Amino acid sequence: MGSSRTSRARPGDALPAAMLLAPYALAFLLFFFLPTLDTLYMSLTESSLTRTNAFVGIDNYLSLARDPSFWSAVGNTFYFAALTVLPLCALGLLMALLVNRFARAGGWLQGAFFLPYVLPISVMTLIADWMLQPSSGVVNHVLGMERAWFADLTWAMPMVAIGTIWWTVGFNMLMFLAGLRNIPADLYEAAALDGARGFTLFGSITWPALRPVAGMALVLQLIASMKVFGQTYIMTAGGPFNTTRVTLHYMYETAFTQSDAGYAAAIAMAFVAIVVALSLVQAGFVRWLARKEA
Repeated sequence: MGSSRTSRARPGDALPAAMLLAPYALAFLLFFFLPTLDTLYMSLTESSLTRTNAFVGIDNYLSLARDPSFWSAVGNTFYFAALTVLPLCALGLLMALLVNRFARAGGWLQGAFFLPYVLPISVMTLIADWMLQPSSGVVNHVLGMERAWFADLTWAMPMVAIGTIWWTVGFNMLMFLAGLRNIPADLYEAAALDGARGFTLFGSITWPALRPVAGMALVLQLIASMKVFGQTYIMTAGGPFNTTRVTLHYMYETAFTQSDAGYAAAIAMAFVAIVVALSLVQAGFVRWLARKEA
């Protein structure tokens, strides 16, 4: 009875709650909802960057469905996501386990793993470019070759993915580390008294407790990977032969190089729909998997 009484909202709580939510609601309205509606309307017009012309209905979307450059860019985006989502989550989990396991060196390890994440993208791309230089790069020196990685049709996108993994894995490490430190220590002590060790502890206690964190990390990482733009734009400029030109890069070129804002808006809205649908499917799959294993 006490808990139900404390959880019941009082009439006077509505006004303070509304005042607390008002700044976020106003910012959401001004900087997300209204621009989204404006972009949706622009996608139905033939517009340039400075002028909105005739209303053309769904013509931009029909052209988009037949545009091989758009589907090529979407394919490159999916390829980048396939190269980064699972490795970023798996490495983040492994790093968190190492930080949590080695208590004395945990602070140093945590700092070393998270440090690349605080670097601006310009610094990260400079480091990657320096390491992958054909004649003087560290990687080619170790491998004994002079390969131009960012100009290679096969290796350009994997190299961008590797640079991105090194740059951003620290965020996932922190998520998993927070999950690990929320697991009660007495569970491990009780399991140890029963003789559980190593992977048995991980499979029976650690992984079930981290499964919600892993599901969240997968969804967030998928969205982040699908939004890739800066890395490919700076490292490869979409080359060689557009093999690293992702969807947002194609949208940027359409809007600011070709000055076709209406078509670029259609690319943006179609890509948002693809990302939302993919995220919902993945979240549903993660929940289904969790229920099946429970």
